[in-house]
Amino acid sequence: MQDGRAPRVKNRAPAGIQITAEQLLREAQERQESQFKAPKQRVEDFEELHEYRGRKRKEFEERIRRTRGSLKEWTSYASWEASQGEFDRSRSVYERALDVDARSVQLWLSYTEMELKARNVQHARNLFDRAVTLLPRIDQLWYKYVYLEELLENVPGVRQVFERWMKWEPDDKAWQAYIKMEERYNEADRASAIYERWVQVRPEPRVWVKWGKFEEDRQRADKAREVFQTALEFFGDEEEQVEKAQAVFAAFAKMETRLKEYERARVIYKFALSRLPRSRSSSLYAAFTKFEKQHGTRSSLEATVLGKRRIQYEEELAHDGRNYDVWFDYARLEEGALRAAHEDGESSSAIEEATARVREVYERAVGQVPPGKEKRHWRRYIFLWLDYALFEEIETKEYERTRQIYQTALKVVPHKQFTFAKLWILFAKFEIRRLRLPEARKVLGAGIGLCPKPALFQGYIDLEVDLREFDRVRMLYEKYLEYDPTNAPAWIKFAELETTLQDFPRTRAIYELAIAQPQGLSMPELLWKSYIDFEIEEGEREHARALYERLVAKSGHHKVWISFALFEAEPIKVSRAIREEAEAEDEDEENVPVVPGDPGLARQVFGRGYKYLKGETSKANERNLEDDATKYKKARQDLLEAWKAFEEEHGTEVDVLKVRAMMPTPKKVRRQIDEFNQEEVWEMVFPDDLRESNPGSFKFMAMAQAWKARGSLLAPPVSNGNSSMTHDGENEEEEEASSNDDVTMEAS
Repeated sequence: MQDGRAPRVKNRAPAGIQITAEQLLREAQERQESQFKAPKQRVEDFEELHEYRGRKRKEFEERIRRTRGSLKEWTSYASWEASQGEFDRSRSVYERALDVDARSVQLWLSYTEMELKARNVQHARNLFDRAVTLLPRIDQLWYKYVYLEELLENVPGVRQVFERWMKWEPDDKAWQAYIKMEERYNEADRASAIYERWVQVRPEPRVWVKWGKFEEDRQRADKAREVFQTALEFFGDEEEQVEKAQAVFAAFAKMETRLKEYERARVIYKFALSRLPRSRSSSLYAAFTKFEKQHGTRSSLEATVLGKRRIQYEEELAHDGRNYDVWFDYARLEEGALRAAHEDGESSSAIEEATARVREVYERAVGQVPPGKEKRHWRRYIFLWLDYALFEEIETKEYERTRQIYQTALKVVPHKQFTFAKLWILFAKFEIRRLRLPEARKVLGAGIGLCPKPALFQGYIDLEVDLREFDRVRMLYEKYLEYDPTNAPAWIKFAELETTLQDFPRTRAIYELAIAQPQGLSMPELLWKSYIDFEIEEGEREHARALYERLVAKSGHHKVWISFALFEAEPIKVSRAIREEAEAEDEDEENVPVVPGDPGLARQVFGRGYKYLKGETSKANERNLEDDATKYKKARQDLLEAWKAFEEEHGTEVDVLKVRAMMPTPKKVRRQIDEFNQEEVWEMVFPDDLRESNPGSFKFMAMAQAWKARGSLLAPPVSNGNSSMTHDGENEEEEEASSNDDVTMEAS
C-alpha cells in the first residue's frame, strides 16, 4: 500500500513517443477556450442607421456627462462623428470641448487634423489662426500653420505667418526656420534682413557668428566683415564683453584664414588676446596656436606657445599661490622669452616689455611669503630672491636694483628663528664683484653678529682666504671656535691653515687645544686622525707614537690598536728639516727619503691591544655585562684578523701559525634566560680563555687532539707518544709551542 508519498519510478527508459516543448505549447494554445467577441452588426436601411447613431450619441453624451474634463472622451466623440461624415456635428463637439479647455494643444491639433483629413483647408486655416492667437507661445501650432501654408504653396501667406510669429520673439529655432524657408526660395537678401532683425532681438555671439557664416557662404566677404565688425563694435573693448565675444573673434579670424588673409587673422587674434586675461582665454589661445603652427613664422609660433604656457601657470598659481616650483618654472619661461628676444634682435620696446614681465613674475613670487616660522617652509622660497637678484645682476645689469633685492630679502627672513647663510654669502660676493670689499665684510660681519652659524663662518673664512688675508682668517677662526668649541672640523681646518702657512708650532698648539676641550668634541676621531696624519707627514714618528699612546689610553678601541700597530710597521718620510736639506742638495722632489717601519714593534702593539681587550672582556664577565662582553669578543676577533693579515704580509709561517692558534672557534652554549628557561646560543671561544679557566683539561685535550692528528698521518706507536709526554714535562716552553700547534691544526 502507498503511504501518500509519490510512487517510485522503476522504469527510467525513454518513452517510445517523444513530445517536444513546441508541441506542448501548441496543444496548450489549442485547448484554450476562445474569447468572447461581440457580434458583428450589419445596417440594412436608414432606419437602423439612425437607430445605431442615436444609440452611440447617447453613449458618448453619457460618458461626457460623467467625465466632462476628459478630453479623450471629447476627442473620441468628435472623431466618431467625423467618421460618420457628420462634420458639422464633429465641429460642434470640438467647439463644446474647447469651451471646456481652450488651452489644450492636443485638442487644437486633433481639431485641425480632422479638418485637413476632410480637405476643409479654409476651416483648418481659421482654426490655426484662432489657435496661434490664443496660444502664441506654443511653437508647435506655429510650425503646423507654417507647414500648411507652405504645403499649399502660399509663400506670401507663409511670410505673413512668420512675421506674426516673429513679433512674439520666439526662440532661435523659429528664426532659423524662417531663414531656411527664405533660402529654399533663394531669397538671400530677405534671409540677411531676417538675420539683422534676429541679432537685434538676441545680440548673442552665436547669432552674429551664424550671420557672418551665412554671408561668407553667399560669397559676400565684405558683408561678412561688416557683420563681424559690427558685432565687435557692439560688444566693445571691456574685459567682460571681450571675454563674452571670444566666439566672434575666433569665427572672424577663421573666416579671414579661409580667405587667405593671414595678417588680418593674426591682428584679430592678437587684438582679442591683448584685452583678455591669460586665465580666461585658453580656447582662443588654442585656436591662435593652431593658426600659428599652420601659417606663422618661428618667432610668432614661439610667442604663441609662451602665451599658452603662461595660461597654464596662471591656472596652477590661482589654485595654490605658494607652489614655488611653479613660480620657478614661470620665471624661467619669462627669462627664456627675454633671451630669445635678445637673440632675435627685437626692438628695445619689446625687450623692455619682456624684462618687465620677468620682474612682474619675480615680484609676485616673492610676495608669497611662507605663513609659518619653520625653516623647512622657507627653503624653496628664499631661492626666488636669489634667482631674482642674479637675474638683475647678470641679465639687466641693474646693480643698484640687485643690492636692493638682497637687502629686502634680508629684511624678510626672520633671523631670530633661523637664517640662510647662502643669502649673506651671495650678497657679500656681489659686493666684491662690484669692488666694494668693506661693504662685503660689513654684510658678513652683520650676519655673524645677528645669527652666527657654521656655514656663515666658513663662507666668510673662504672669502678671506681667497683674498690672502690670513690674519683676518685667524681672527675669524678664533671667533668661530669661541662660538662652537666642540666643532672638530673647524679645529681641523684651522690647523690645516697653519700647516699651509708652515707655522707648525701653532698647528700643534691648535690640535692640543682642541684635544683639551672640556666640553668634548662632536667628532673627536676625525681630530685625532688629522693630528696623527700631520705628525706622520712631518716625519715625527715619536710624536705620532706618543699621540697613539694617548689615544689608546683614552679610548682603547680595537681600531685604534690596529691603526697603531700598522703605523709602527709602515715606513714614513724623514723629518721635514732633513727633507729640506736633501731637496736643497739633490733638487729631486721625487726621491724622498723614508724611515722604514719596525714589524717587531707592531707585534708588540698587537699583543698589547689583544691583552687590553682580553682584560676588558674579563671585567665585563665579572660584572655580568653580557652585551659588553660580546662586544669586546668581537673586537678581539677583529684585532686578531688584522694581526693575521699583518703576519701574512710581514711575518714568517711560524708567526702566522701562532696568531691562528689564538683565533676563536664557535661553540654552542646554554644561557640562562630566567629561573626556569634557558636558550642555546653560539659564542666565540678563545683558546687562551679556555686554558685559563681549565688548564688541566685544556692541556690534556690539546695533546689528545695532537696525537690524533699525528696518528692519522703517521700511525706512531704508543711508546713514542709516552716519550713525547715525558719530554714535554721536562721542557715547559716546547710543551706550550706544541699545544699551540695542535690547537691550530684542530681549528683548521
